[in-house]
Amino acid sequence: MSADFIAFSLSFGLVYFLVPLMRHLALHTGFVDMPTERKVHKAPLPMLGGAAMIIGFITVTIAVHHFLFALRLDKPFLGMITGATVMFAIGMVDDYAKTRKRDFPAWPKFFIQILAAFLLIYCGGVIRGVQDPFHPAYYFTFPHWLADFLTVFWITGIVNVFNFLDGLDGLAGGIAIFASATLLIASLVKGDVSSALSAASLIGVTLAFLRFNFYPARIIMGDAGSTFVGYVLAAIAVTGAFKSATAISILVPIFALGVPIFDAIYVVIRRMLEHRPVYKADRSHGHYRLMAAGFSQLQTVSLIYLVSLAFSVISIALLLLTR
Repeated sequence: MSADFIAFSLSFGLVYFLVPLMRHLALHTGFVDMPTERKVHKAPLPMLGGAAMIIGFITVTIAVHHFLFALRLDKPFLGMITGATVMFAIGMVDDYAKTRKRDFPAWPKFFIQILAAFLLIYCGGVIRGVQDPFHPAYYFTFPHWLADFLTVFWITGIVNVFNFLDGLDGLAGGIAIFASATLLIASLVKGDVSSALSAASLIGVTLAFLRFNFYPARIIMGDAGSTFVGYVLAAIAVTGAFKSATAISILVPIFALGVPIFDAIYVVIRRMLEHRPVYKADRSHGHYRLMAAGFSQLQTVSLIYLVSLAFSVISIALLLLTR
């Protein structure tokens, strides 16, 4: 039995067991997302889905890496785990504010995201350069300042665009599964065992959570969950898919996360043209616009799933063409 399948199975089983417990705890303690005029749901929803996901992910990835297969817990992996925990913590603070119908300020969250990105960089997870696809011996190494900037930009960008995507039942979870599966394939092609195990575990925790989050949702991942998932996806790309990337294969993780990336680009440009703060949440994202056009929530999510699948196919095709 492969290590990736074991990581997937254990992650799925643990989170499938934990989510109902976290739902009960959230309802018992009042840790619920209160409805607002911007949100689709009309009743309070438990928000501790992200807690089940991060417990399952960290427990299983460490167990499979270290105890089952005796793989060394290298610094980039530990940096990813530490950064993901930091992201989850600030997300819980944000979610707590939502239980009081308040918005947590954007700048403290952004500062913590930058800190979490530098944690990964400090541990060796950094976009170091680009390889010439036609002359593999030629490798352009970025200056340290540029490598650090690109890594921080990538991680904070993916964390935020993924957080923006979490607006409909099952949407963020489904997109995360497509993206994780694409990064899993990329890691296997490159022979990156550690990144493959992390991607397989992320698929497991997200698929188990989706069982309770798909329409009609009984629990949501909250900002704690969406920022954790976004951070892990970005970190897997940095420590795996971006390693020895060529000018073409560097597009693989970008297309793997194409739906949230291109949706966010559109939203940011629109807000700038309308002279509105780019960080202030509204209903200008693609999923809200589809619903405004008459699509049901289920139809909207299904359509975006198809678009995400198309991006993943393009990403895998690019990967195979650049081998």
